[in-house]
Amino acid sequence: MNWSGLESLLSGVNKYSTAFGRIWLSMVFIFRVLVFVVAAQRVWGDESKDFVCNTRQPGCTNVCYDHLFPISHIRLWALQLIFVTCPSLMVMAHVKYREGKDKKYAELHQGSHLYAEPGKKRGGLWWTYLLSLVFKAGFDVSFLYILYRIYHGYDLPRLSKCSLEPCPNTVDCFISRPTEKRIFMLFMVVSSALCIFMCICELVYLIGKRVVKSLRAQHERGLSPSRSGRRRTDPTLADSQVGLNTRDATQPGLTTAL
Repeated sequence: MNWSGLESLLSGVNKYSTAFGRIWLSMVFIFRVLVFVVAAQRVWGDESKDFVCNTRQPGCTNVCYDHLFPISHIRLWALQLIFVTCPSLMVMAHVKYREGKDKKYAELHQGSHLYAEPGKKRGGLWWTYLLSLVFKAGFDVSFLYILYRIYHGYDLPRLSKCSLEPCPNTVDCFISRPTEKRIFMLFMVVSSALCIFMCICELVYLIGKRVVKSLRAQHERGLSPSRSGRRRTDPTLADSQVGLNTRDATQPGLTTAL
């Protein structure tokens, strides 16, 4: 699988992400995608060929292998990486939609813009970004649970007993390099857990920042001498621009005098 295209596509999300989001993206590509492409695929490349059972009964080895490995670790991790990185594309799609909408608005209104900064996390884009974090953490948690349920934990046994048909009796089966595979599996599990932690930190940061900003705005409105003349402002405007527009709207006499 070629991951370079996905990497170049998701690299554009960096300029719309917070510091936690940039750390998350770096962890995904360094500790997960890079390890997956360079090392993990080679470690699990011999799982079917070097799976050995102490019997020559035709079909017994294949049945026991299917019982021990119902889903390949490599394919499961590939699906996990695809599902985890796709929610970031929601943010890029929303920003592109804003940019296209702003471009059409500027053409119809002689250069005036609908959004001061289309990539700023305000309004609907804030909710899209928050939803993408929930999806990323949710997918990681789901795949970790699936891996735990399928393999009954995050461990690989050195010896597996198998008594399924067409095996003549209970046979002993062995996988190749179980210790090395166990280390890589634990590494991928820990990397996924760290990515979940970073998503939770970013969720707390965004929600906390939004709450503090709302409380501050309520406090400023409470101290304001007059609330008349307020109008809806662009959610992507900076705080200084919003304050300037509000001041101009509440002081029409000053503008007339000038």
